[in-house]
Amino acid sequence: MFSVSNKDLGEFSEPIRSGSVCAIVLAAGEGKRMKSKKPKAMMEVLFKPMLGWVIDSVREAGVNDICVVTGHLEEVIKEYLAKTYTGSASCSTVTQTERKGTGHAVMMAKEFLNAHKGGSVLILNGDAPFMDSRNISNSFYFHEACNNCVTVISAMLDDPTGYGRILRAADGSLLSIVEHKEATLEQLAVKEVNSGAYWFNVDALLSVLDTEHITQSSVTGEYYLPDAVKLLGDAANAFTADSASVVMGANDPVQLNELNRIARQSILDQMIADGVSITCTDGVIIGPDVTVSQGTVILPGTILKGKVSVGIDCTIGPNTLIENSTVHDRVIINASQVRQSEIFDSTDIGPFSQIRPNCKIGPKVHIGDFVEVKNSVLDEGTKVAHLTYVGDSDVGKRVNFGCGCVTVNYDGQHKARCTIGDDCFIGCNTNLVAPVNIGAGAYTAAGSTITHDIPSDALGIARARQVVKDGWAAAKRGDKK
Repeated sequence: MFSVSNKDLGEFSEPIRSGSVCAIVLAAGEGKRMKSKKPKAMMEVLFKPMLGWVIDSVREAGVNDICVVTGHLEEVIKEYLAKTYTGSASCSTVTQTERKGTGHAVMMAKEFLNAHKGGSVLILNGDAPFMDSRNISNSFYFHEACNNCVTVISAMLDDPTGYGRILRAADGSLLSIVEHKEATLEQLAVKEVNSGAYWFNVDALLSVLDTEHITQSSVTGEYYLPDAVKLLGDAANAFTADSASVVMGANDPVQLNELNRIARQSILDQMIADGVSITCTDGVIIGPDVTVSQGTVILPGTILKGKVSVGIDCTIGPNTLIENSTVHDRVIINASQVRQSEIFDSTDIGPFSQIRPNCKIGPKVHIGDFVEVKNSVLDEGTKVAHLTYVGDSDVGKRVNFGCGCVTVNYDGQHKARCTIGDDCFIGCNTNLVAPVNIGAGAYTAAGSTITHDIPSDALGIARARQVVKDGWAAAKRGDKK
């Protein structure tokens, strides 16, 4: 066979451009030792299912046609796929009704493979979250250059205990994969291991993908995919990944916690290297789909999860949560929470405030302490200093909310919106009972409950006239003169 080493091919950083590639992700496992009601592949590393890590790496590598093999609690996986990967990014699924090993799982995807004859297929595990796009694309180019029928993605481990060993010939070509429990003492000394990820020529795989060629293990009764590698013989080779982490998975909560620790530290290290200031990392957790720009300061207790983008020169934290949101430049968010919203330039929020989903805040908006905003737009320069709720509202520029204001947006059956024009002044303890429109430049008197529209530049007063009854309190107490 044609033998090529990784070094002969150099470094590949470009995504796969070939249109004749696809992927099968194995995600049927139960993972009983996880002690969870979730399927194993849905266990989370930094708030993201391991399956999501794998699919995103596959797509980032340029492989867009993906089939996920489901099994245990497949409805959970299908719901996640339908919610997360939509339109052209959607994944197809097949069901492995009986868990009979990795070879059997791939047999369930025969129809998918038949639709991709003439191409190459990547097969990998849905619970190995650190298989990254760089090693996927590099191994594909190695697979193509060697004209392999199968390329095993391997890794070098200091402690290879429990992993199948990669045995190579003198010229570096793959001889075989031997399982740990079947290895000799000499073979156990080998530190190169099978990651469980493979590139196959689809036609070659189909030629051996049946129970006549891949036979049941005499020990477990399962069908193992490495047997297909053995059957393809001289047309097999191995690509050594540049990171040992590609083989890492988790079989129990302790191992899952270790994956979280490794992923968290790796992301923090990269953020710091990219110019983000994280002087103290205590309690700082940043997910894999988060981007933070140079000059931003992340303070202790900050959690950034989901798809989050933070601009330049922001200060986030301490004790702040941002989820699935965009934060533009020079924003300060102190001890507050932001979910599914967009915060524009030079806005400050907190402490102890909450921006609920579907909000657009800023620029140059001030949101002080104990403020809640929900499904609303607050335009430039608006100030909501403290103890106020703004829900289902469209608020103009330079509006000032006094302390204790409420947009009363729910009547027990229906939600309604308030509209507040530019330069309005909403007096302390004002209730705006939606739907009402407050015209530009209008005022509301403190303590008013506004139920009708207020024209521009008018004052709305909706409160009872004060009455003072001299001596009333003394009489109530029975005071004697």
